[in-house]
Amino acid sequence: MSDYIVRATAANAQIRAFACTTKETVETARQAHNTSPVITAALGRLLSAGVMMGSMLKGEDLLTLQIKGDGPVRGITVTADAAGHVKGYPIVPDVILPANAIGKLDVAGAVGAGTLTVIKDMGLKEPYSGQVQLQTGEIAEDLTYYFAASEQVPSCVGLGVLMEKNNTVRQAGGFIVQLMPFAEEEIIAKLEENIKGLKSVTTMLDEGKTPEEILGIVLDGLDVQVTDQAPASFQCDCSKARVERALISIGRKELQDMIDEGKVVEVGCQFCGKQYQFNTEELRALHAKATRD
Repeated sequence: MSDYIVRATAANAQIRAFACTTKETVETARQAHNTSPVITAALGRLLSAGVMMGSMLKGEDLLTLQIKGDGPVRGITVTADAAGHVKGYPIVPDVILPANAIGKLDVAGAVGAGTLTVIKDMGLKEPYSGQVQLQTGEIAEDLTYYFAASEQVPSCVGLGVLMEKNNTVRQAGGFIVQLMPFAEEEIIAKLEENIKGLKSVTTMLDEGKTPEEILGIVLDGLDVQVTDQAPASFQCDCSKARVERALISIGRKELQDMIDEGKVVEVGCQFCGKQYQFNTEELRALHAKATRD
């Protein structure tokens, strides 16, 4: 089945929850950036989080998740919208690290210590921005901490990416469960009990569990009501026109230097890796436009 996200409530709307399966989305990103297994896992976790957090937005709102760390990947950026479209890129895509102490891909080692920034552009003058220190670098725990510290919403976040032996993506997805301010103590206690015995996201996905079934396990005994289901996909909105605007913005001198070199200039999109070429004539036209502007 194609990637999708579900939204749900539980315990008489005392809990809201999201879950997604994102295997194709993460595989598309892996191919676009030729990521190593550990970076596929890191980027894939953040893409899955982006899909779910994007679905918390409305209309034209946009979400950006940015991790900056002192680990070898240096940083990962993901953007998402309310319609299930997500895109993202790592600064260093080809990091190779040995497995961590429990034999898993060492995402925390790739990320290192640093910050997680969440930016929500809701069409207002200034976008909302919240930033927290990375707690573990494993991403799910860092987002759990972000929700509690920056948005004052007690949450549980689970994210996972499982790789095949040939380094393609076998499973990817996640869940976010959030307590509403009026959640009763017995509901909180039941949720905590459920989470204690939870298998990993990738184990559940690999057993064939759907996002609906994963929420059924996480929220067992709490009367889950799935309210919505929507497709999710890796989608980039780059275009030659956008790249042209970026080239104009670098200034006339830099454009003139490119023209003087007389070579075809190739500009790649950071998010999807697509390459756009500009010959000397096109650069001259952009130079003229930059002069007029």
